[in-house]
Amino acid sequence: MEVIPAIDLLEGRCVRLYQGDYGQAQTFNEDPVAVAKDWEAQGATRIHLVDLDGAKSGQPVNTPSIAAIAAAVSVPVQVGGGLRDRQRVADLLSLGVERVILGTVAVEQPELVASLCQEFPGQIVVGIDARNGKVATRGWLETSEVMATELAQRMADLGAAAIIYTDIHRDGTLQGPNLEALRELAQSISIPVIASGGVSSVSDLLSLLTLEPQGVTGAIVGRAIYTGDVDLKEAIRAVGQGRWQDVPPDLGTIA
Repeated sequence: MEVIPAIDLLEGRCVRLYQGDYGQAQTFNEDPVAVAKDWEAQGATRIHLVDLDGAKSGQPVNTPSIAAIAAAVSVPVQVGGGLRDRQRVADLLSLGVERVILGTVAVEQPELVASLCQEFPGQIVVGIDARNGKVATRGWLETSEVMATELAQRMADLGAAAIIYTDIHRDGTLQGPNLEALRELAQSISIPVIASGGVSSVSDLLSLLTLEPQGVTGAIVGRAIYTGDVDLKEAIRAVGQGRWQDVPPDLGTIA
């Protein structure tokens, strides 16, 4: 399973939100490029970037920081936040970003997702952020009536390379991932699912590893790395080269 460290960008700073609340942004570092280089040095095989200003405004805002990070590291970078038209997607990919993450447009403009999946095969990932099973949009400020599993199935059919699933109530809380929701989602589609939100320990990652046979291939970790609850290097050693069969029974049981 791939352990993917996250850098959330707000006004050029590296921050974390609590349950998607912009009013509860905690700054962890003023230099996101240095953070990305540190994660790479610790063994990260991919960096996850979120343009929080872009998600809120509907257009990329932290592009200079994203470009600097993509140029500074040799591992793949994936970016989401405010990507709601073709040109902005193309612009980011031209900067060396490997994959872009579409969120709001997956609900509001599925035809655009279909077009982008055809034009940029393997580079379009759909981020599904759910609140009580329903998809949230526009930087988590609005909640639609679309169910997460329904949207995932639709996006898989359109050619999305993967789904990133975030349970908003777990995000930034260090309360552990929503294993049941992840298992239900992964079993409903044939493309990879990346878990996001709530990871608080290596034990949480080992629990996620039991879902690998269902298609959960990665886990995005944010706050827990910054607070020291998860040591990135240790986490990569624990699950990066592991197999789900090797998980100790007490950590591998899902109620």
